[in-house]
Parts: sequence; C-alpha cells; structure tokens
Amino acid sequence: MLRPIVLPIALACVLVACAAPRSAADAAKPASGAITVAGAADLQFAFTDIARLFEGQTGHKVTLVFGSTGQLAQQIENGAPYDLFAAANIKFVEDLAQKGLIVPQSVALYARGRIVLVVNKQSGIAATKLEDLTSAEITRIAIANPDHAPYGLAAQQALGSVGLWETLKPRLVLGENVRQTLQFVQTGDVPAGIVALSVADVPEVTYTLIDGGLHQPLDQALGVVSTSKHQDIAIDFARFINGEQGRPIMRRYGFRLPDEIE
Repeated sequence: MLRPIVLPIALACVLVACAAPRSAADAAKPASGAITVAGAADLQFAFTDIARLFEGQTGHKVTLVFGSTGQLAQQIENGAPYDLFAAANIKFVEDLAQKGLIVPQSVALYARGRIVLVVNKQSGIAATKLEDLTSAEITRIAIANPDHAPYGLAAQQALGSVGLWETLKPRLVLGENVRQTLQFVQTGDVPAGIVALSVADVPEVTYTLIDGGLHQPLDQALGVVSTSKHQDIAIDFARFINGEQGRPIMRRYGFRLPDEIE
C-alpha cells in the first residue's frame, strides 16, 4: 500500500529556554505550536499554499499528510496522531464523528470539487470528452481507486453515466489517490485519466472539465480529531481555510466554495 505523501511546510523548531527575560516584542508574538493535518490528495497544492500563509501569520507549524480520504479515515480509526482531517467527501467526516473520533461541532464544508479528463501532451492523443476514451489508441486509463478515493468514485460514476464503465473497465489503471493517478499521466506511463481539477494544472498534461451532473457532488468537509492535543490551533487553521485568506486560494485551484454552491 502506498504511504501517504508527507509534506512538512516548515521544519519543527526546538526552542531553548534562556535565562534572559523575554522582551516586550517577543511577548507580543503569538505562541508557537504545531499541528498535523490529514488532507485528501486533491488538496496538495491548495493546502500547501494555505498552510504556508497560516504559518507566516500565526507562528504555528503545520505538517500536511496527503492520501486518499478512505485510507486517512482508516488511519484515524487506528489512532493516527492527526489534529485535523480534511476529506474529499463529507461522509467520511460524518462517519468518524458518529464514532466519536471527530469533534461534531467542528464539522464544516469547505469546498466542492470537480473532476477533469487529463491527457499526456506527448502522447499524441486528442481526448476532450469521456466518449473519446473508447479510442483504440488509449489502451490504459488512470483513475483513483473508487473503493477508498472519492475522486475515483466520481470518475466511476461519470463513466457509468455515459454508459462506458463496463466497456472501459479492462483498461483502467488504479492509483492509490488522485495525485498518484495524475502522476501516471504526467510521466506518460498512462496516456489519459480522470483526476481532480485542483491538481490538473501541470505542464505535462492538458485537461477538460467533466460535467458535474455525471457524478454525485464532491462536497468536501473537515473536522477536528477528538484525540488532538492542539484542538485550538486545528480550529484556527480550519477557520483560516474557510476565511477571507483561505477562500481565494481554494477558488484559484478550481474549488467551488460552500456559499457558492447552487
């Protein structure tokens, strides 16, 4: 099983106590702390930017762990020391809250995701709609594993909606999460795939938005992990994501925001 991608936004600092008293300026600085955020793989670019901004403004360190939503949820059930869980499907957060593993009052929507059809630029293949995937030239198609990755399930639903799931199933290459799925196409190992819009703007591929009506909404939610020892910082980061500084970043990566969903 692929290990989640761990991306420390900044190195942890070791603070050594000094005999000299703190200056008034030092006393005015926010107290430092650290949290670990388990985020769905489609959040890698957006959350990296948001966490960097949050760190700079608060002094709190954020370590981001990315993976498929289902696998991260299972890790939380097994006691993984996360402070905040940002899922690609609200159901996973709600299920953990019912089990007492997420603070119920902290559960909040933060985005709706979209899926896109991606094609490797060097493949020589032209595909701008799902029906194009039936071409004999496209022998392999990458999607995230629908069993535990919400974006993979959305890809399955979209293919099913246009009557192509059973036809294309033998050609599928399953990624552990949506970022690994994109990497298959970026490297050219697989010529085409279906991934999250939020990670698709990379030099190696072209992408076309897939009609959101072909799959169930990818309503994404977050929640503070009940066992977190830094719930206050986790709540602050959650508010930052949904606040005036986090929202423009989420929008820039193609997410629709909660109050913008029709």
